[in-house]
Amino acid sequence: MTHKLDTDDYFIHRIQRLCAEAGLNFFLIEPAWVDLFYEHLQHGRVWPRVLLNMHSEHHQPEDIYHRLVQLAAAKNSQVIDPPDRAQAAFDKSRLHPHLVGAGISVPWTLVVPRERPEGWKLSAEEHAALGQPFIIKPAMGYGRKGLVLDAKSEADLHRSIASWPDHNYLFQRRVVPREREGAPVYFRAYFVFGSVWLSWWNCYTDRYRMVTEEERRELKLDRVEEIIRRIAALTGMNFFSSEIAQAEDGEFVVIDYVNDQCHLLSQSASPQLGVPNELISAIAKKIVEAVQAAIRHPAAAS
Repeated sequence: MTHKLDTDDYFIHRIQRLCAEAGLNFFLIEPAWVDLFYEHLQHGRVWPRVLLNMHSEHHQPEDIYHRLVQLAAAKNSQVIDPPDRAQAAFDKSRLHPHLVGAGISVPWTLVVPRERPEGWKLSAEEHAALGQPFIIKPAMGYGRKGLVLDAKSEADLHRSIASWPDHNYLFQRRVVPREREGAPVYFRAYFVFGSVWLSWWNCYTDRYRMVTEEERRELKLDRVEEIIRRIAALTGMNFFSSEIAQAEDGEFVVIDYVNDQCHLLSQSASPQLGVPNELISAIAKKIVEAVQAAIRHPAAAS
């Protein structure tokens, strides 16, 4: 398992304990020894049967974890998720047209390459479709890096490029979630090897809480589960999260498409920013069950 900075010891220890109970070996590839692990894997001295990727930088081919995941896949380790599949899903500029084609509701979007013809400007029709202010985000960005929330023209693109150099950027119409009991109707939905969990996520304060069964019925959140299952089927991803908001007209709109290295900082470590511990425990359990299945039936797990 590779180690991500916003994944704390709670998730790691849950995976480690569940692996021990299942009779599986567990090894955490931390930054201190990732280069050595890469070298051993390269020369056939180690071989993980399953590698859970929680740290590679898809936009940086030279990143050691990126190279490690690619090498593990080439050596026929079962990577969660396979790097080619994960990168295709994570790249918003590549995934966006597929979501539109599948009839999944997303914000009106214009994909803008970093290299543009000299003098390029938004047309009047594009300005009207985007509204003001609109959002600019890097195609391979995450964690709000490179995110511009108050763009008014194409000139604001330089602000995103300055903090997150990328090949493509998304200009998107801003979707304001409706409010319920003083909070936005906004969810982070997790898909984990066929299971789906829904958590409230306040896009203004970053606070999480679990969705109750009563809320699920009242708000007809089976529609949210259906959306994330459709994204899973479209991308082939086994472990990811999506951000989904309900607009004023009641439509559920996918705001952030696929996060393949999920934010799993626990609420016990960070009450303000953390994911509920019960959700992290459930995700860890599902992953270890999937690992057991992958070991028993390698071809079926891919």
